[in-house]
Amino acid sequence: MGTKKILKNKYYLYMTEFFAGMSVMAVELGASRLLAPYFSSSQIVWTIIIGTIMIAMALGNIWGGKSADKNPDPDKLYMRLIIAAVWIAAIPLAGKYIILGISGLLVFAVNSNLLIWAAFLACMVIFVFPLFLLGTVTPSLVKYTVDSLDDSGKTVGTLGAFNTIGSIIGTFVPTFVTIPAVGTSITFLIFSGILLVLGLVYFISTKAKPVKCGVSVFLFLLCSIFGSAGKFAFWESGLLYEGESIYNYLQVKEDEDSVILSTNVLFGVQSIMKKDDSLTGMYYDYALAAPVMAGIPKKEAPSILVLGMGTGTYARQCQRYFDGVSVEGVEIDQKITNLAGEYFKLPEAVKVTTYDGRAYLNAVDEKYDVIMVDAYQDITIPFQMSSKEFFTMVRNHLTDDGIMVVNMNMHAEKEGNINQYLSDTIASVFDAVYTVDVENSTNRVLFASESPEDMDSFGARVKEIEDRELKTLMEKVEGSMEPYEKGGYLLTDDQAPVELLGMEVIDELIQDEVGYYKQVFKEEGIQGVLESF
Repeated sequence: MGTKKILKNKYYLYMTEFFAGMSVMAVELGASRLLAPYFSSSQIVWTIIIGTIMIAMALGNIWGGKSADKNPDPDKLYMRLIIAAVWIAAIPLAGKYIILGISGLLVFAVNSNLLIWAAFLACMVIFVFPLFLLGTVTPSLVKYTVDSLDDSGKTVGTLGAFNTIGSIIGTFVPTFVTIPAVGTSITFLIFSGILLVLGLVYFISTKAKPVKCGVSVFLFLLCSIFGSAGKFAFWESGLLYEGESIYNYLQVKEDEDSVILSTNVLFGVQSIMKKDDSLTGMYYDYALAAPVMAGIPKKEAPSILVLGMGTGTYARQCQRYFDGVSVEGVEIDQKITNLAGEYFKLPEAVKVTTYDGRAYLNAVDEKYDVIMVDAYQDITIPFQMSSKEFFTMVRNHLTDDGIMVVNMNMHAEKEGNINQYLSDTIASVFDAVYTVDVENSTNRVLFASESPEDMDSFGARVKEIEDRELKTLMEKVEGSMEPYEKGGYLLTDDQAPVELLGMEVIDELIQDEVGYYKQVFKEEGIQGVLESF
């Protein structure tokens, strides 16, 4: 009688549908944040997540419908909710180890598209099972809520509405509330706890399965204790900061001479501050050629705009080496700007606007002597800041003798690589384009101008530099800089596959790095690999 009594309360069944829909979307968004520090949050990764989850839900719908027809026991549905809840609670604890384990195995088994395969298999292992279980909810609830064919349409429609409303809330709450406030791990635990309570209410009302309920509560508490404070980069010790924002995973670490910001646990340095205020040895240094080309040392009120400010590495350098220059930046992630003030000594004189770089250019009329384009979404360039239309907008915000400088972080020799696309696109907008490869790096720095004579006079301006350290570096840049010959590759707002192109280069870089270990594995097996570290 207890079972029948609670099932007669359709609002409870509607709430089951509501919270199931909410949890599906919350897990999907949590999945993107769990994978982003390792694989980026590109459209490719999102496609993998959405596709995997849709497969799981579809299979759950089919199996749930057959199961409900064959054995319409509500105990089975609510136990599936509890199992899904415990599994989701375990994701913060075990997920990162599964991701790295799968990636490590694939390094030796896959010769191309490593990140794509690793992201796909990680999604399959971590998320398919609990979302398959949640996919069984709707067909099972239809079985319990439809009393007759006379109101079946209304009842099924109401269930669908509750599921949709739950999904809407489950989309907004993690993105704007829980993930920024308490992080991905706690977000998983919050929605896991909701599902667990939903199942427990049912079994408490029916006085059934007390042992299984007790075990589920114990496992949930265990996961909450050990999973809530876990680090994405768990192998790193002594991090100054590790956290998340609406846009990024954020990590600040320190060594003997530098403080470094990264938005990915495996790839790249997004910002760096040298403790002795010296040159970084990275692309930021090479980009200092742009103010020299623009003749900033001889201008009365020169101005520089940095799109993709980060924590202000380039802004600090410009202010150090060029007296009287005004530097402002655009950074979409406010938390990064906060970190800039807390850990990277960003000068108060540097104005930072929290906005998308392209949208900012569209909103202002100012012209600048130098515009630095260094905007990245994790490890890939935002497509809207890679197109011909965007670079035309940049050109229109430069002074007559202004210089655009672009950091291209993934140098490759393959025909049709992402840097070739970017360079050809820029060369279709600017009359003069020069490039220089950064020593001991995969970065390439590109300079573009509407005034070829500014490029031609660069050498003469280098000779006038008084700072010995800067002058030596500029002489190296001058000696390595080459004019770029425009080709036929073009990125537009309509077609800019920068994420796919970027993934191809990253895949090549990974294969180059692990080539040695593959050879060791082939000759000496796993023991040889372990001994080689």
